[in-house]
Amino acid sequence: MGVILEMQWLGLIIRFVVSALVLVVVSWLSPGFVVHGGFVGALIAALVIAVLGYVAEALLGERISPQSRGLVGFLTAAVVIYLAQFIIPSLLTVTLVGALISAFVIGLIDAFVPTVLR
Repeated sequence: MGVILEMQWLGLIIRFVVSALVLVVVSWLSPGFVVHGGFVGALIAALVIAVLGYVAEALLGERISPQSRGLVGFLTAAVVIYLAQFIIPSLLTVTLVGALISAFVIGLIDAFVPTVLR
């Protein structure tokens, strides 16, 4: 039982580290999307975006989940990214266009380096 719990924590930590790295890369690639505070800022932003994404999925259902992204999932991801800046304004700055571009870039990166452990 202890080994399983340790593996779950390790998987969660790996997921957030990969998500933070993705946010740093997106910050470099996407105009209108800036992560402040270095890697720690990216980790906090990844946590906030994950929580907002969880809430959005709980409210809107599985059609917006990362596994079944379509137009609704893409737009939901952009809204989640845009709203995250209001929760952590000192760590994340996003324009509307930046949210759309970053949602697209994150989707592309996620296709090759999934941030959800399968």
